[in-house]
Amino acid sequence: MSFTAEVKDELSRVDPARGCCSKAELAALVRIEGTLHFSGSDRYRLEIATETASVARTVIKLLHGVYDLKTELTVRRSVLHKTNNYLITVPSQSKMAAALGELGILGEHGFSLGIDPSLVKRDCCAIAYLRGAFLGGGFVADPHGDFHFELTAESEQLAEDLVKLMARFDIEARVAQRRGTFAVYLKGAEPIITFLALVGAHRALLRTEDVRIVKSMRNDVNRLVNAEIANQAKTAEAALGQIEAIELLDAVRGLENLPPALQELARLRVENPEVSLRELGELADPPLSKSAVYHRVRRIEELAEQVRSGVGGAQ
Repeated sequence: MSFTAEVKDELSRVDPARGCCSKAELAALVRIEGTLHFSGSDRYRLEIATETASVARTVIKLLHGVYDLKTELTVRRSVLHKTNNYLITVPSQSKMAAALGELGILGEHGFSLGIDPSLVKRDCCAIAYLRGAFLGGGFVADPHGDFHFELTAESEQLAEDLVKLMARFDIEARVAQRRGTFAVYLKGAEPIITFLALVGAHRALLRTEDVRIVKSMRNDVNRLVNAEIANQAKTAEAALGQIEAIELLDAVRGLENLPPALQELARLRVENPEVSLRELGELADPPLSKSAVYHRVRRIEELAEQVRSGVGGAQ
């Protein structure tokens, strides 16, 4: 079972808080997954298709419980994907037109594209609508991969309304158009976790949060390791330059002709090419501060530069 299917299965078991919430959740499911057929004055047939059994059960439960509508269920097996497809048909019946009006599918001037504000006036109903929207057309990637979340919308108006609905709960969503349809998507782990918590997918939330923490820790470790490797490379490169300066001075002037303090540091550096300036100071007798070591190294490098430029010579 995919992670999206797991989340939908969990959400299908969340009972709406009130009757108005059940209506809002059903409205989202019908809006996103439904196809409406018109066959005359006030004669409508509604078809709702889904690939998730738990979503099909939820749709049937809400259609029966909220409006007492008769439904027919057809289950077909997809040979290509080896999964079941569930088609819920709501045949033409006397209660259909009124139900479609209450669900915000039909308005005074025909088919409505957006979300009826009366359906999501309360926060609990807005949350139920978002839950229904995910059950109908939601996708969330397995958190072990990239964090990706989106809701399908058949119109730009519905997409924009979903964005506004999420903004009520401080979730920043964006809209993308894809092949004639629209997708409302979230970027990053935080808004996805917030959405899952909001609509009641607590198991999925905990799993996503656990993976996010592990990823964050792994990234922190990688940054530390990379920084340490960079520091080691920098230290090694600096030490190589210092040793080259020491060898030049030894060949041209002889290290025994350097001041004792510089002789000691030159010897320590040649014997310990891998250590940092701080560690080099700790090896001195008596120990030297990093600043003192730095100044002696700079003096050695200056003397070597004088030799290269012809200012200094053999003594």
